[in-house]
Amino acid sequence: MEEKLVVAGLAALAQPVRLRVFRALVVAGPAGLTPGVLSEQLEVAPTSLSFHLKELTHAGLVSQERDGRNLIYRASFDRMNALLGYLTENCCEGQACLAQGAIACPC
Repeated sequence: MEEKLVVAGLAALAQPVRLRVFRALVVAGPAGLTPGVLSEQLEVAPTSLSFHLKELTHAGLVSQERDGRNLIYRASFDRMNALLGYLTENCCEGQACLAQGAIACPC
């Protein structure tokens, strides 16, 4: 993964509301969530949520798809796993430590 993509992803997550939004989308899995549901779940104003979703989308951590009149937002599990892989690539002196409790998301 390119360093500039890592920096963009970490910068997008370095804000409390965006981190909460991303985590909610990870929990929702491949089905994703609409902005209305996210706004209610996280108690974030729709205008503020829109800004944060845009930032996460620009960082490649979230995708957006239109389903009729609704927008569905989903966590980009490939990008998330690539980011986690980049961060842990050389941990434990190159030994495979992922099996010691942390797992990559299979989504």
